[in-house]
Amino acid sequence: TQISIPSSVTSIERNVFSGCSSLKQISIPSSVISIENYAFSRCSSLEQISFPSSIQKIGESAFSGCSRLKQISIPSSVTSIERNTFSGCSSLKQISIPSSVTSIGNNVFNGCSSLKQISIPSSVKSINDYAFAGCSSLIELTIPSTVSSIGGKTFRGCSSLVKITIHSSITTINDSLFNGCSSLKQIKIPSSVT
Repeated sequence: TQISIPSSVTSIERNVFSGCSSLKQISIPSSVISIENYAFSRCSSLEQISFPSSIQKIGESAFSGCSRLKQISIPSSVTSIERNTFSGCSSLKQISIPSSVTSIGNNVFNGCSSLKQISIPSSVKSINDYAFAGCSSLIELTIPSTVSSIGGKTFRGCSSLVKITIHSSITTINDSLFNGCSSLKQIKIPSSVT
């Protein structure tokens, strides 16, 4: 149920702990600089994980399907959140995205149905397809003015979303962007959208 990784390890490779459904807690040493694709995917009992400031890369689907994970703080050494990284983390209530992150990949928070609030830092330039799809508890969101690209279906199924602010840096609203946002009461579309 618990694992401690030795300080000699610098990388946690693909699929290493994938499907370890009884794993509840993991301690990652400061020697680790990368967590590769699917490293902890489907660790459905994992409740807690802390990232050391040495982490530079969190790979695709690294924590997808970790349905009991409640809180995540991404260190400022990470610049990109890869596709599917936290998809299906249905208990995730809080996440901290540092100002070092410039891109939020496809499906990153797809199905994070307990996530009520998220702050997107002004360092982010692109939010990709389905990034927040199925975040059915998300109530309000502000897209910073630095974002120039929002992918299709990004907020699909965000049924509790009441208010969203989009800045004039956006020129295109992609397909099915707000599909299924049944509570949406207020949206301001800037004149830059053509």
